[in-house]
Amino acid sequence: MSVLSHITLGTNDTARSVRFYDSVLGTLGWERLPRPPEKAPCYEKGGQWPGLYLYKPDDGRPATWGNGTHIAFNAESRESVDAFHAAALAHGGMSEGAPGLRPHYGDSYYAAYVRDPDGNKLQAVCHAIID
Repeated sequence: MSVLSHITLGTNDTARSVRFYDSVLGTLGWERLPRPPEKAPCYEKGGQWPGLYLYKPDDGRPATWGNGTHIAFNAESRESVDAFHAAALAHGGMSEGAPGLRPHYGDSYYAAYVRDPDGNKLQAVCHAIID
């Protein structure tokens, strides 16, 4: 069992977020679950949790991102990290760090950072050792 149940990110435009996350998380093997239209979109990978939900804030105020927070997704390959970054930019995201090695985090730490259209910071990271 995972130590996390789910992650929730706020959005101001659910349709825009679904287009973004369908593509970006799809590069990492995540899928949007079938849900009734009145329910928040939810994503999972391989039938495993944690899931990722996209919600408009219940209090009616705009969704905002957390300063100093981000979600890091494991990627199975460096090519997946590259595809994650490219998909994010193609679907309204913004680069916060191009794909590449981050030796200050470890010899094989290959990552990319992006912001989704609502400003949430995301990362894809591959820890695979390449000979």
